[in-house]
Amino acid sequence: MTLRYLSFDLSDGDDGVTTLDAMASTRAEQHGDVMAEVRQVLDWAERHYPGLQGPLEEGGTWLHELQVQDEPGGWRSVALTFSATPEFAEALMAAFGGDDE
Repeated sequence: MTLRYLSFDLSDGDDGVTTLDAMASTRAEQHGDVMAEVRQVLDWAERHYPGLQGPLEEGGTWLHELQVQDEPGGWRSVALTFSATPEFAEALMAAFGGDDE
């Protein structure tokens, strides 16, 4: 699946948790398109890892945080961050692409 606005960067922590960060900054007119991509990624996570959303230290596989902020000049920024197991991160990167590890 190809994403037009979101591009994921991956980082591995010493604690075994992988972090996937994606950010998009667009004019307000494209905000709906960005949010459709966010929904596509979250739908994928829920479909492929159902019932596994939650803190990793409590047995979860993935957890996400979404931040949306209005910026000066009519821009909006969207940040989508996953804390996940390495297996989830690998599958997400395979599905949506991004920088190589």
